[in-house]
Amino acid sequence: MKKLQALCLLFLAFLIFSPGTAEAEEKPLWELGIGGGFLLMPDYRGSNETRAYLLPVPYFVYRGGILRVEDKRITGRIFQTDRLLIDASFYGAVPVRSKDNEARRFMPDLDPTFEAGPALRIKLYDDRQQLLRIGLALPVRAVFSTDFESVRYEGLVFSPRLNLTKGDVIPGTGLYIGLSTGPMFADRGYHRYFYDVEPFYAAPSRPAYSASGGYSGSTLTVGLGKHYKQLHFHAFASADFLQGAAFEGSPLVKREVSLMGGLSVTWVFLKSKKTVVDKY
Repeated sequence: MKKLQALCLLFLAFLIFSPGTAEAEEKPLWELGIGGGFLLMPDYRGSNETRAYLLPVPYFVYRGGILRVEDKRITGRIFQTDRLLIDASFYGAVPVRSKDNEARRFMPDLDPTFEAGPALRIKLYDDRQQLLRIGLALPVRAVFSTDFESVRYEGLVFSPRLNLTKGDVIPGTGLYIGLSTGPMFADRGYHRYFYDVEPFYAAPSRPAYSASGGYSGSTLTVGLGKHYKQLHFHAFASADFLQGAAFEGSPLVKREVSLMGGLSVTWVFLKSKKTVVDKY
């Protein structure tokens, strides 16, 4: 279980700590680096138990015309115009050992999950002189859990996001900021995986519960970053607001606001001589 958790954390760190900027100048086709990061996150959205992790942060960026590894996501570009982009994206979540979480004690462990699906991205505003971009992302992902012996389909997630990035937010410093916010919706299968309590696992402090599909809370994320020579500095904080969520009544929801944050330092030691201009 610990090896499985380590692999999932490494993948999650790769996604979370991959910095994106609002800069529009030519960039290397690919970059390679390594660093370290600190991550503080709850066991699951709504948990009142938080884990701290110190972990290596692999850094790899590839800005190809179709396949891209950048801006906290791995994507395959399917269709693109000046303002519209359809791509395929991926995400995931770490496993949870129920014996280490009081709310889930004696319940089955939560296997790691991974998500995959298409996303429509709309460029709403792009001022390259001010290094300001505003966009809307409309991803729909299928969610799967796995113990690496079998894979199980858990449900669908729709998480529209309004994204803003601003480069050189304090003139002359090179500091950039990113903001992302939006609601999340999921079907019963996804909510069931995280928040159902089967009658067999019910207890006086944990009554049986069956979640329904629908609204799954809202998220606000703020990130800051800076590049200095071969070093990339990145920090972020994220809050999930679960008030009014379809699973709010689950006894496994101990907090209506879930917080996550982290920071990283990355050394980029190798990059392509070939450059590309990112139009999106």
